[in-house]
Amino acid sequence: MRTRSVLAAATAALAAATCLTTTGAAPAQAHASTHASTRACSPSAWLDGFSDGLDKTTFQGSFVGNLSALATDEDGTVAALSDRSQLFSLDVEQRSGEAPSATPVRAVNLADEKGGPVDSEGLVVDRDGTRLVTSETEPSVRRYDRDGRLLGRLPVPEVLQVAPAGRAAANQTFEGLTLQPGGRTLIASMEQALAGDGTDAAGRPLVRLQSWQRHGRQDFAAGPQYAYPADKGLGVAEIAAAGDGRLLVLERGFTAGVGNTVRLYLADPRRASDVTAVTNLPGGPAVRPVGKTLLADIGACPSLGATARQPQPNPLLDNIEGLAVTRPATRRNGGFLRLLLVSDDNQNPAQVTRLYSLTVRLPRP
Repeated sequence: MRTRSVLAAATAALAAATCLTTTGAAPAQAHASTHASTRACSPSAWLDGFSDGLDKTTFQGSFVGNLSALATDEDGTVAALSDRSQLFSLDVEQRSGEAPSATPVRAVNLADEKGGPVDSEGLVVDRDGTRLVTSETEPSVRRYDRDGRLLGRLPVPEVLQVAPAGRAAANQTFEGLTLQPGGRTLIASMEQALAGDGTDAAGRPLVRLQSWQRHGRQDFAAGPQYAYPADKGLGVAEIAAAGDGRLLVLERGFTAGVGNTVRLYLADPRRASDVTAVTNLPGGPAVRPVGKTLLADIGACPSLGATARQPQPNPLLDNIEGLAVTRPATRRNGGFLRLLLVSDDNQNPAQVTRLYSLTVRLPRP
């Protein structure tokens, strides 16, 4: 993989990491060699570094920004999706305890069935190398080949369509997309709740996750929906498969004059109820929403010298929208995940395209 995670410096420290849990020892005890005591975001996560190297740059005449999603590609690069109908390939280097670096090596344009622009937000590289891309406009999930040629689209339940066709609000639909291990289950996350859907017992709005399933060589067919409790004032910006059936969920919000709030959760849809037939959530005591556990509030990470161009509770923060697992958890690496995150600068001088390298240890199921 071209996301060259260098683990040699951390090998000895990983042996000690078995003591790390969501309520146990801090990452400094597990990764003393990488000075994690100054990089801890929470007991389960720490910041390896960040980079603004892509900010306000161009590649082959294309603006490298507006990045809304990341996905590891089969050739070892990282696919980076712009919500302005472009898909970049990045040569990314991540080293333990260091800032990530990225160099664009390819760019392709995307279009809808009429040749028009796509409000592209979520991204998956399928097992055959084709790209599945969500759009917030309808919403939709389209399939493209590596060169950006449109191959088709998946069925989307009517209730998730933007009103008046359905009950979704404009620009609040499919923000995240991920493929579970094995390649048989695809999941998209709505950014905000549908009109008519309510809250859980804690007052958190219930956002729908839509799945698709396939068998053998068949394409995806619509599968179960799940109710996910997003924090008040936040929306679901991205989801990523954790590798064991659980999901990493990135929640994000913005308050003018204050800045961004970005939190990383671990969610488990495997015991949640299928709410496809539930007209209005929460749907009664028999309906079980997706359970979630906070892994890190990114605002609690050390700033590591980051600067912000607008008010932020932590200058490290910006409009973080993309998330990819660049190194899965294994017994050999002590069960640590390496993550790459990216912020969407909206081509705005007051915002920044920033890459973040984060290491997390997942709690046991």
